[in-house]
Amino acid sequence: MLLELKKPSLELLPGFVDALQRGWSRDNIGLERTIAADLKRIAEDAAAFVASLDDVEAKGEPIELPDGSMVQRLPGYYRWLWDGEFCGSIGFRWQPGTSALPAHVFGHVGYGVVPWKRGRGYASEAVRLLLPDCRARGLAYVELTTDPDNVPSQKVITSNGGVLVETFEMPKAYGEGLKVRYRIAL
Repeated sequence: MLLELKKPSLELLPGFVDALQRGWSRDNIGLERTIAADLKRIAEDAAAFVASLDDVEAKGEPIELPDGSMVQRLPGYYRWLWDGEFCGSIGFRWQPGTSALPAHVFGHVGYGVVPWKRGRGYASEAVRLLLPDCRARGLAYVELTTDPDNVPSQKVITSNGGVLVETFEMPKAYGEGLKVRYRIAL
């Protein structure tokens, strides 16, 4: 079956919940914290949780940064990777009127494939499917960040035209270590 990007819905939510319960998360920073928070929000109000994953007008609550400061939410959304069942997610966020991102945002696009579906080219295909919408929103480029030793992720990015922009030290509040930033021209 072909891979599709699906807007999160209550109908598809059980596959997402199953992935969380199996230890997968849509966020690779604070993995366990994100899983717990997502499961709690789903239990409290599944419809509100699903709706929060598609916020192209940035109407959601401000974001609390690791240092406790609050910043305005960026427009963005998640799409769920689907091959007949839940495979992972891809997120896209942007700052209106510019391709640049605020200093606390390390990339426009983030993705994750559930471990039991990796190695099938799903992440590369998800990025490819997402890029036309990035372009349609007026961006000249998107940036993606990964670990220097995450060769599979780097292959996903370069297979979609990404070029290495920089290696940088991740701020301590976000988890220390070197990161590499790639840019895909649109």
